[in-house]
Amino acid sequence: MDVDTGIDDALAILTASLSSEIELLGCTTTWGNIDVDQAARNTAYVLDVAGRVDVPVAKGAAGPYDGSVAEFSPEVHGADGQGGKADLAFAPALADETAVEMLLRLSRAHEGELEIVAVGPLTNLAHALDADPGLAGRIRAVTIMGGASFVPGNVTPGAEANIWHDPEAAQRVFEASWPVTVVGLDVTMRSRLDEDDRSRLAAGGRAGRYAADILDYYFGFYEGVTGERSSANHDALAVAVGCGLVSTVVAPVVHVEVDTTHGPNRGRTVADLRGMWRGWPEMAGARHRVVLEVEPGFEARMIDLIAAAP
Repeated sequence: MDVDTGIDDALAILTASLSSEIELLGCTTTWGNIDVDQAARNTAYVLDVAGRVDVPVAKGAAGPYDGSVAEFSPEVHGADGQGGKADLAFAPALADETAVEMLLRLSRAHEGELEIVAVGPLTNLAHALDADPGLAGRIRAVTIMGGASFVPGNVTPGAEANIWHDPEAAQRVFEASWPVTVVGLDVTMRSRLDEDDRSRLAAGGRAGRYAADILDYYFGFYEGVTGERSSANHDALAVAVGCGLVSTVVAPVVHVEVDTTHGPNRGRTVADLRGMWRGWPEMAGARHRVVLEVEPGFEARMIDLIAAAP
């Protein structure tokens, strides 16, 4: 997993680390929701909460691929990325390698089998491709939480946050030869968590209580977006799609590019969805699977998983 551990990243890490159907080999951290140092601390802490201190955490990029100034999202996730609930005194035992080094090492150790789920800006993946162009050929699949096809963006009218933070890195990832699954706002904004879910988590063990605590802040932010105390379930849904915990209903394989200009559409994912009028016929050379609809029910299973953790 490649993460910029804010609140929804924490839920995704809990899901991946607690699921018996997923072998979580490592977490690489990047900038995005917060700075990369706090992202690393949060990631290691969430793994500790899950009882998974065996999962190594490697720190990666501190800012965008093009060297521009990093911008964060404290209004969404809090200044600490965890809605004010992060343990700022927690001293993480980080891996003695960078995020790029971890990605390359795992890709060689598990050639043809490793899957990457990236739920932050794609800076680490872009740097890893530059460091070893053969990386794409060793990875079975990449799933990203990012983009928006038929729905508005959440930073600008056209751009979703993870792509908007680093459009150049995203385009580098989309250009590579590996298959990419795009889990964007079209589905993640419809994957909802509410106060009933938070109550069920609060009645659980340490992991459930922590998830309930950080969701309180997230619900407060989303109340200003939707008018309800609930939230989208962005990153955990990407884990679920990438690892087969939920089935896709509509997910055409098409061509996707990222707008890297500096105009109003910067960061927009441009997916060629013209085939919808003909039932999504095969598109020559396409390798980007854009998820537009998933089966219902994952959210309840996720809540049960986290709440049941001892």
